[in-house]
Amino acid sequence: MTEHEQEEPVASRTPDAEAPHAATAGEPHTAETGAPHKEARENRPRQPAAVDTADGAEQKDGAEVNTGTTIEKAGVAEAAIPELVIISGMSGAGRSTAAKCLEDLGWFVVDNLPPALIPTMVELGARSQGNVARIAVVVDVRGRRFFDNLRESLADLETKHVTRRIVFLESSDDALVRRFEGVRRPHPLQGDGRIVDGIAAERELLRELRGDADLVIDTSSLNVHELRAKMDAQFAGEEEPELRATVMSFGFKYGLPVDADLVVDMRFLPNPHWVPELRQYTGLNEEVAAYVFNQPGAKEFLDRYAELLQLIRTGYRREGKRYVTIAVGCTGGKHRSVAMSEKLAARLVSEGVETVVVHRDMGRE
Repeated sequence: MTEHEQEEPVASRTPDAEAPHAATAGEPHTAETGAPHKEARENRPRQPAAVDTADGAEQKDGAEVNTGTTIEKAGVAEAAIPELVIISGMSGAGRSTAAKCLEDLGWFVVDNLPPALIPTMVELGARSQGNVARIAVVVDVRGRRFFDNLRESLADLETKHVTRRIVFLESSDDALVRRFEGVRRPHPLQGDGRIVDGIAAERELLRELRGDADLVIDTSSLNVHELRAKMDAQFAGEEEPELRATVMSFGFKYGLPVDADLVVDMRFLPNPHWVPELRQYTGLNEEVAAYVFNQPGAKEFLDRYAELLQLIRTGYRREGKRYVTIAVGCTGGKHRSVAMSEKLAARLVSEGVETVVVHRDMGRE
């Protein structure tokens, strides 16, 4: 079990005190972003050099103007305001799991961002040409020096008509104590006191924010998968996130891939290496692929393994797993594994699975 897994909320497992899981402040994630960028209105008239805003403040040409639905600059095509979710709550209650879930759903996740920088992050997202359409920010007591600025930032976002939601992760004292004791780490606020002292201090600090939360999730009796299911229900929308697969060919003589979830062995098929006219080619060659799939059991293996993957795929989604690496091996990773990987990936794509093919050892001989 990794350190990160330990921090997740489970009924029989204790998480740590929210070790960093997403991007550090200002560091982007690689997850795909969500909704496309809103197109600029055609023939939009240029704003005058000075205009009066709703609150009476004068804005010079090129300064930001709040239209109620967009953050834009006078004379510049409008930009869509990103959707914003603020994740907070008790340490050990599952903030990491909630953030990871949103990241998997295509949100841009920033961990432990000082609250004073949240409006700036939203403005940067609005200028990203639609590449950052949904932002999730994790705010916790690790940033307690800046925590007092959160209410001011929320008020600033409200004046700019930014759609934002606050997700608050809650848990009972008993559950939190068990989780911290299980990973043998102190509570961020306990100081020289006990874990319960840190929990009490944090509850008091977060009391007002909890009252303002749009969604409160009690994870006292939830495991990781149940929390993910709750987040999916709130944020996945109509389209349920699909499993993403990587099909990797490899050679056993170079070692097993360390990141493989599933491993299959093609060495039960005759090796094209011993056919002189095929030896120099790889499994990407049509003649090599034809040779491999004309062998007894090759097509049957492809059909049956694809059926097995359908069953596994359903189970993975039910358990909240969205990424799988399927390693297909042969002796050198040049012929049989490459040919089978290509066919298997094509089968997965035809079934609607987003699939990437990697030939790890092809070309090493």
